[in-house]
Amino acid sequence: MTGSSATGLRRQRFDRLVAVYHPDMYRYAAWLSRDKAIAEDVVQEALLRAWKSLDALRDENAAKQWLLTIVRRENARYFERRRLETVDIDELPASQAALLAESPNEELADLRSAIYELDDGYREPLVLQVLMGYSTGEIAETMGLRQGAVLTRLHRARQKLMDRMADG
Repeated sequence: MTGSSATGLRRQRFDRLVAVYHPDMYRYAAWLSRDKAIAEDVVQEALLRAWKSLDALRDENAAKQWLLTIVRRENARYFERRRLETVDIDELPASQAALLAESPNEELADLRSAIYELDDGYREPLVLQVLMGYSTGEIAETMGLRQGAVLTRLHRARQKLMDRMADG
């Protein structure tokens, strides 16, 4: 096989993976970062890193977990590199201040807020399970935990959400 045909096959493989898993990568990054623009940056960096190390992916069945692990690490790198900007909400322009007042679905907004307020150790396994459809074994592998620890975190996350929503 010539170099250009090998590169073409590699590109086709990568394009196939991106077509299938890009939405999951973005959703996961958005939940981790809590910001759509940051999520886009994180996913772009993750895709670049995935392209560079594509040859390390031997099992196509592990592609989703492999890509989401890259997203998780890129998200951590993003926040290690950046100092977060703070904005005084009293100085927001009227158009942005209006967005703060919007509440199209108060219950959904309350639930989303409660999820965001969970410690990362509880929020991340919950998002992996509920949003991404991961099994507890896959979550354990992704997060570098034992399966029992994942089960405990999932239970506690749900309990914290129920308590928070009951206090609502």
